[in-house]
Amino acid sequence: MLEDLKKQVVQYALSADRSGLCKHRAGNFSVRDPKTGYVCITPTGVDREELSYHDICVIDLEANVIEAETGLRPTSESLMHLAAYKCRSDVHAVAHTHSRFATAFAVLHKPIPAVIYEILGLGCKKGYIPVADYGRPGTPELAQSIVEPLQISDAVLMESHGVLAVDKELKEALLKAHYVEETAEVYYRALTINGGEEPPVVPLAELQKWEYPKEIKLLKK
Repeated sequence: MLEDLKKQVVQYALSADRSGLCKHRAGNFSVRDPKTGYVCITPTGVDREELSYHDICVIDLEANVIEAETGLRPTSESLMHLAAYKCRSDVHAVAHTHSRFATAFAVLHKPIPAVIYEILGLGCKKGYIPVADYGRPGTPELAQSIVEPLQISDAVLMESHGVLAVDKELKEALLKAHYVEETAEVYYRALTINGGEEPPVVPLAELQKWEYPKEIKLLKK
């Protein structure tokens, strides 16, 4: 069932592991099938280097396990993925990572401001990456904590936990998770260089002015 989507989940979960966004058994990834509404999601307790697409579980939006080909259980944080899909009909992929710089700010419950223009690509409607309040992993409280931040951003820091990024495709959701980590590192280094003082940020009004340059013209064939 949904083999192509399962293979996609394995591909990008392994990519996240090899790039250092999360290691071993940390983090989790999913894709929602637009036709059935079923969610292909990583299982709990499996190193990604050992992960096969046969291990990917299929669940519905009510957390019923539709298929578990190798008998593995879906990630314990499945409710969080389902909450993202339920609150954002445009979302069809979720990437949850534990990258170090971003998680450090999540521990401090400190939103990441627009220190670089690239934050625009994270769908941050208010000009910063928000932080979801603490929720114990695997609980409905954790799942509920991401709902409000996802209304203003496609990327969310999770207090004392990690990063959540969403998109229509898992490739793009993972890319957003990368951008979160890169922005977090730039912010950390700017704070360090500046002696702990907040660095200048790109104002929201300036972020909202971006458009593809009209000076670039496509030649007609």
